[in-house]
Amino acid sequence: MPAKARSDRSAQTVNPETIGKVTSKAPQTGKEYLASLSDGRAVYIYGERVKDVTTHPAFRNTSRMVARLYDALHDPKCKGKILLPTDTGNGGMTHAFFKAPTTLEETIAGRNAIAEWAKVTYGWMGRAPDYKAAFLATLGANADFYDPYQDNARRWYKFSQERVPFINHAIIHPPIDRDRPPNESGDVCCHVEKETDAGIIVSGAKVVATGSVLTNYTFVAHHGLIPVQDKKFAVVFMLPTNAPGVKFICRTSYEMTSTAMGSPFDYPLSSRIDENDAVFIMDRVLVPWENVFVYGDIDKANNFFPRTGFLPRFVVHGCTRLAVKLDFIAGLLLKAVEAAGTKDYRGVQANVGEVIAWRNLFWALSDAMVRDPKPWIGDYKLPNMDPGNAYAIIATIAYTKIKYIIEQTVASGLIYLNSHARDFKNPEVRPYLDRYLRGSNGYKAEERVKLMKLLWDCLGSEFGGRHELYEINYGGSTEEIRRYCLFGAQASGNADRFKGFAEQCMAEYDLDGWRVPDLTDPGELNYHVMRGTDAAPARSAVMAAKAKSGKKTARGKGMGGRIL
Repeated sequence: MPAKARSDRSAQTVNPETIGKVTSKAPQTGKEYLASLSDGRAVYIYGERVKDVTTHPAFRNTSRMVARLYDALHDPKCKGKILLPTDTGNGGMTHAFFKAPTTLEETIAGRNAIAEWAKVTYGWMGRAPDYKAAFLATLGANADFYDPYQDNARRWYKFSQERVPFINHAIIHPPIDRDRPPNESGDVCCHVEKETDAGIIVSGAKVVATGSVLTNYTFVAHHGLIPVQDKKFAVVFMLPTNAPGVKFICRTSYEMTSTAMGSPFDYPLSSRIDENDAVFIMDRVLVPWENVFVYGDIDKANNFFPRTGFLPRFVVHGCTRLAVKLDFIAGLLLKAVEAAGTKDYRGVQANVGEVIAWRNLFWALSDAMVRDPKPWIGDYKLPNMDPGNAYAIIATIAYTKIKYIIEQTVASGLIYLNSHARDFKNPEVRPYLDRYLRGSNGYKAEERVKLMKLLWDCLGSEFGGRHELYEINYGGSTEEIRRYCLFGAQASGNADRFKGFAEQCMAEYDLDGWRVPDLTDPGELNYHVMRGTDAAPARSAVMAAKAKSGKKTARGKGMGGRIL
């Protein structure tokens, strides 16, 4: 940090509390959250810049689902399920996962708060505001990691806990020249162009900024297979979503498509929980020094994941959210086989049971992570990474397996549907729908179609296909997460313990038999002793001598090739 920036900090400080329209020390409400989005952010979709994401058909309902989350923080019925007192001294309450836990009870409370919030979106919002709390809650305990920017870390921890802002991250370089280090793709990768007294000027792109167009801030760091090698790429910082020079170029909006081509009845998830994935572009953006966490330190930039405490908290959030999602999917499957009249078929019961088993597995892994936390810095605790690594690996195959089971079980029922809710309002068509699209066990046509369209939106729509891709790649490279499991075992000493366990067994015997006093060698009961095989080496020597003297092996009938 330049000397002038240090000496003039009191005049130049841009505190998190004063960025944008946020000034309150209490968690924002849904209304305040929606108001914060009308800030001139540069969001582009379908060739146009969006004037207001809260009213645009590509984002308006999803933003309101996020607002539901914030309103839950102020709902008296949710207080005991989601909130804990802050540790910042403001006397307020916060979402429990935004507070760094020092006890087993706080660790479990954080996980339970994740689950309660996930239920609001039925498990379908992977990047809800508590997603980044996996990182934000570490900033106070681990502030010294960010030296000389440790004060920034502490301030962001305080602000995040008191205000519960919506922060997302963009940490992956674009999929361009990935066989080369970032410094060889300097026109694409995020880098520092220059320093100023006010901060650093950055340019470049990051992906995939899932849901970032609806956030208050975006956290930028590095994560990738090829490490940073040049100091200008070694940068970690926070940016307001509306910072000058920040631009979001969005993918197709499932929310808007479902609105144009269907209705909430036809696309009940696509139309309100579409976390739009965007290309995050920085074009000479000023990052105030007060929002910098790492600058010019290659080692810290490359070790953001393993050394900040983010990873164990990241996996407990992902696992818990997926477990809630599977509660929802299992419920839909149970209803679908009722509606089809197949719930008593043995094969169907087996398939439904397997889906429930997958659901149980992820809840068990979530429990294991938080009920056996590991000590961290001081009194702080982190979730157990052994079940965390297991979740990260199993999740890459589980979701696809579950999807296949449901497609196999429900089969044509997923597409034996009419095109639109309006069909039921057509008096010419309605009688046919009521007769031919009804279900079993009392399911009327409208009820059955409503159910199956929801299940189709989960699995078969473009929204559903994107979620399969999301769950497969949630933890990053499928190879890397498996390597993390190995490296974690090596770092914890488990790998040596596993090898020692195997060596303990091997040490109990050798070529001469048992080497422990409580086990008995076979002796005369040995098969080879009983067959006389132990004399084989001596006989072989005799045979060799006879062969050398010219005696031959008989080949006559019944002789079996024996030596004479």
